[in-house]
Amino acid sequence: MPVRKAEAVWEGNLKEGKGIMKFGSGAYEGAYSFASRFGDGKGTNPEELIGAAHAGCFSMALSLFLETAGFTPERIRTTAKVHIDKVGEGFKITAIDLETEAKVPGIDEKEFLKQADATKKGCPVSQALAGVEIRLKATLLT
Repeated sequence: MPVRKAEAVWEGNLKEGKGIMKFGSGAYEGAYSFASRFGDGKGTNPEELIGAAHAGCFSMALSLFLETAGFTPERIRTTAKVHIDKVGEGFKITAIDLETEAKVPGIDEKEFLKQADATKKGCPVSQALAGVEIRLKATLLT
């Protein structure tokens, strides 16, 4: 299996400094700063990238779980809201709220929710983030 890589460069102190994060594939490069991480400044932040990774992984994994159960989804859309909070003297990612909605012909809501819950536990990014509370809201679209 391939090993994926990303890199970040930070210049300066915490509050006035700035940085660049980029994917090894070249698909993304973006600026980040204290203001973009802890306020509403322009740029991205590590939590946003974790959210994108988690939403992407969950959507793909749910497709697999559904397929394994005999269902073919037409569309899965997932958002991830990553919460970072002040804890003690530092900061901590305290929770991730996953919200997924899917159109899956032939499945009932009970089976869909079962597969979504199994995916929450089985998605590789969820497993990597096991130290964080992951909450899931799953909606089956008709």
